[in-house]
Formats: sequence, structure tokens, C-alpha cells
Amino acid sequence: MAITATMVKELRERTGVGMMECKKALTEANGDMDAAVEILRKKGTAKADKRADKIAAEGTIACVNDGTKAALVEVNCETDFVAKEDDFVAFANAVAVTINQQQPDSIDALNAMTLYGGNVSVEAARTGLITKIGENMTVRRFSVMAAQEGEKISDYVHTGSRIAVLVHSRGGRDDLGRDIAMHIAHSKPLCIDKGGVPEELVAKERAVAEAQAKESGKPANIIEKMVEGKLQKFLNEVSLMGQSFVKDPDQTIEKLLKTENAEVLGFVRYEVGEGIEKKKDDFVAEVMAQAKGA
Repeated sequence: MAITATMVKELRERTGVGMMECKKALTEANGDMDAAVEILRKKGTAKADKRADKIAAEGTIACVNDGTKAALVEVNCETDFVAKEDDFVAFANAVAVTINQQQPDSIDALNAMTLYGGNVSVEAARTGLITKIGENMTVRRFSVMAAQEGEKISDYVHTGSRIAVLVHSRGGRDDLGRDIAMHIAHSKPLCIDKGGVPEELVAKERAVAEAQAKESGKPANIIEKMVEGKLQKFLNEVSLMGQSFVKDPDQTIEKLLKTENAEVLGFVRYEVGEGIEKKKDDFVAEVMAQAKGA
């Protein structure tokens, strides 16, 4: 069957793959458009595998919140340029909707689900997008929240979609949850209150405070008070209740919630790339290596 330019153009628009690859796939499929798409998808999986060792530390946080249930998902790529591309952002948003609607319990379960708005799995859509854009991409993590009667889920997505927060609360004015979410995005609390701070972190901070206090040469009873003072200051800094409200530093979040007769039941804060060790490219070394191999 003769492969026309129109057929190549249609396949390219459907897959985003280069013209020559589209023509080869159509030739192999004897002009069958769906079969050609499948051929490119299989080749795309191979291409995705080749990029699997590339560190994906950029990306976006997508958020979906219908008031009773909500989802956050971090989708990573290799460069901030791709993180802003329409296709990448659309994929991340579709993944967030998929999570909110189907409520998976793991990344593996999510990858096997049909992506919202399409007829392929999340994993197939991901590998197809890698083929189209040419960068490694991963669906790194997600969180879901559900509200019972009388409760609210509020969200805040910072400009650029690199930081996003969900807050599960009860009581207070309508926009209080969003204010709290905005505060969490800025102040990065580890937990709701002091009791939620991990014991190993408390022990580490106590040891540091004791070492610093002993250098003062003061009596033991004074050193003990110095240590407790520093420890309490640390606990306030890392727990939501003890932090000063960003919109009104004269009051803590705890006082704000009491004034509003409200309660924070939980929160999730995502920031793109946190915890991922980014590769530092040595441009000079790369050029030298290429020169030696020439």
C-alpha cells in the first residue's frame, strides 16, 4: 500500500513522533493507522527504557479537589523547560483526576489504570510521552484525602505548580483552610503539633542543644533550662501549631484556630524534587571526553 504524506501527517499528529519514524511504522503496518500507532508505542517503550537512568528531578505538582475528596501527584521530568510544556502538564493533570476518581493504593496500581480522558493506561501514556518529548518522566508519588460531613479539604498551589498543599480541617470560616494551606506552603511544618515530631529528630536536637549549652560553662541547673528552652523553640518551629501565622506573625496557628473554633485534621505538602539527588553536570569534562573519543 502506498504511504501518503497525509497518512504520515495524521500519524505524527496522533503520536508526536518524527516524520521518518512515522513513515517507517506505516510501511511496516502496510498502511494500517492503528497498527502503526501500536508499533510506535512499542518502540516508544524501548526509548523510554533507554532514558530510565536519567534523573528526573524537575516537574510539576498537579492537584484535584472536588470538596469531598482531593488528590496531589508529583510528576517528574528532567528539565524545567519540559515541566512547562502543555503535553506534560496535561498528562500530570489527567493523572491527578485519575487518582481522585479511581483511588489507587499504590503507584503500581495507578500505572495500570486507564488514564482519565484516554483509552490507554497511565504507564502507556507515560512511555508514549517520553517518546514524543524525549525526556525521562516518572509519576513519583501521590496523596489522597477524603472529608466527612462537616469537614473540608482546602488546597493551595503555588505559582509555577512546584509546591502544593492539601489541608483537611473542620470548623472556621470558608477560606481559613486555604490560608492554612498557604502558610504550610511557606513555612514547611513537619507535623500538626509537637507530639508528631519524630523521636529520633527530637533526640538529635536535644544532643545538639546540650553540647552547645555545656560550652557556656554555666551550672547544671541553668544548662538544663537552656536545653529545654532551645528544644521547645525547635519544636515550635517545625510543628504547625507552634508556628507564627504568615499573614499575622503576632499569633500562632494554634491561637488562630482557637479564635476560629477550627481544627486541622491533617495536611500534605509536596515540593517538586524534594529528596531527589540531582546530578551535577560537568560541562568541561563532558566536552573533553567527547574530544578524546573523537
